[in-house]
Amino acid sequence: MSGTPHGFLKSAFGAAALLAFAASAQQQVVRPPQALAWIDVATFSGMGMPAGMGMPAGMGMGMGGGGGGGANPLSTLGGLFGGGGGGTDGNRFANTQAGGAGRWVDVTLFTRANPSLGEAQQAVPAGFLSPALKLEAPKQTRGRVPDNDDTVVEHDNERPKGRILLYWGCGSAVRAGQPKVLDMATASAADLTNFFVVRRATQRGTHAAVGRPVWPSLTDTRMVPANASLVGEHSYSGSGVPEGFRFQIPAAQDLMPALNLKTQDANGATQLNWTAAPTARAYFAAAMGSNQREEMVLWTSSELPETGMGLVDYQTNVAVDRWLREKVLLAPSTTTCTVPKGVLGKEGGMLRLIAYGSELNLVHPPRPADPKAPWEPAWAAKVRVNSVATAIPGMEDADEPPAHRGSAGEDTAPAGRSDGPAPPEPTRTSPLNILRGILGR
Repeated sequence: MSGTPHGFLKSAFGAAALLAFAASAQQQVVRPPQALAWIDVATFSGMGMPAGMGMPAGMGMGMGGGGGGGANPLSTLGGLFGGGGGGTDGNRFANTQAGGAGRWVDVTLFTRANPSLGEAQQAVPAGFLSPALKLEAPKQTRGRVPDNDDTVVEHDNERPKGRILLYWGCGSAVRAGQPKVLDMATASAADLTNFFVVRRATQRGTHAAVGRPVWPSLTDTRMVPANASLVGEHSYSGSGVPEGFRFQIPAAQDLMPALNLKTQDANGATQLNWTAAPTARAYFAAAMGSNQREEMVLWTSSELPETGMGLVDYQTNVAVDRWLREKVLLAPSTTTCTVPKGVLGKEGGMLRLIAYGSELNLVHPPRPADPKAPWEPAWAAKVRVNSVATAIPGMEDADEPPAHRGSAGEDTAPAGRSDGPAPPEPTRTSPLNILRGILGR
C-alpha cells in the first residue's frame, strides 16, 4: 500500500463556493497522523566544507579579516552558506545539514503509540543499503524541536561589525544603483530592517529528539554508497509503529547528482558554470568576500535585492515556485551565471550554489472527499532533497572527494501536503533579533 500525495486546494470557485466549502470543511474531524517519518537527502560537492562556510577543514573562518579581538564580518556572516558546524569523519546524523563532500541521508521516525520509542527499522530498496537501516533514538537532546512541520524555522544571531555591501543579479557588470551599503557602526533599526530582507520557508525536517529514532545511529554508521538509489519501497517497523507504514520514493526524490560547480575569470568578472541536475526545481547562487577596506561583500544571483541569508537550505515547493516567478531563483534550465566584475575583488571570496529538489509529502489514507467523514491518518512522510556546491575561485579541485566516497514535541497536524504552506512574505529583521538567519544553525 503506498501513500497518496495531498496538496493544497487550488480552487477556481467563486467567493460563494469558497465560503460554502469552508463551512463544510469546518465540520470535518481531522486528527494528526499516528506516525510520522522525515527523510532529508543532500549531496555536497566542491570544497567539501564541514562547517557553514564550505571551506576545507583547517582553513578557519577568517579569510580576509584582520587580527584583533573583534569578530570580523566573514566569520560573523558564516551562516550565509547554510551550515552550523559538524564534521566529515564518518556517517553521523545531521550530515545533510553540515556534511562534507558526498551524499547523505538522515531519517527521523515518531509514533504516538509509543512516544518513548528507542529503536526501529527502516526497510529500504536493495539499491540503497542492505540489510535494513537501524534507527535509534538519542538518550538526551539539546534545544527545542518545533511543534509543527508547517512552522518556518528561525535562528537567533549576533550583530556583525563593519560595513556590508550587497550586490545582486547575474551579469558581467555591476548594475546601476548597486551596491546597497550598510554601516553597522551607525545603522539604525530602520536601516537594518530595510537592508536585511530575508526570504526563508525552511520547515522542520529530520531532527534529533528523545523517543524519535534516527538514522544514521550509534550502531549503524554505514556510509551511503556512491551509486546508491532511494527509488523504491520504504517501510518502517517497531514497537507502536502502525502496520502498513510503507510507501514508494519516486525518481524525483532520489539522491541528486553533484553540481560540479566551476569558476573562471572573465575579464575581471567571475563566471560560474555547473552541471544540470535533472530533478532540480530551481537554483540559487551566493557569494561572500571582503575587500581591502575590511568590508563584507555579499552577492546573490537574485534579480531582486536579496541577501540570501535563508535560502541555502531546504525550501517548500510553493516557496520555490513563487520565488522563481519573482526571479529571486534561477530557472531549472540554467547552468551558468556571472558574478559582476569587481564584486569579489582581489581578496576573492567563497561561492555557494544550491539546487532545490521537489519536496514530497505523503499521507495515508488520503483525506476523505466527504467533509463529514473523519480523517484519521495512520501515517505521514516527508522527503526533502537538495544538492549544494561550494567553490573558492581557482581552488575548485583542492578538496574533491575520492571517487568511491559516499555518505551516506507533540505534533498536532497531518504532514500530508505535497507542497507545504504558501511561502512567507520576505521578512525584515527587528532590532531585537538582528540579522536572523545569518549565523549557523
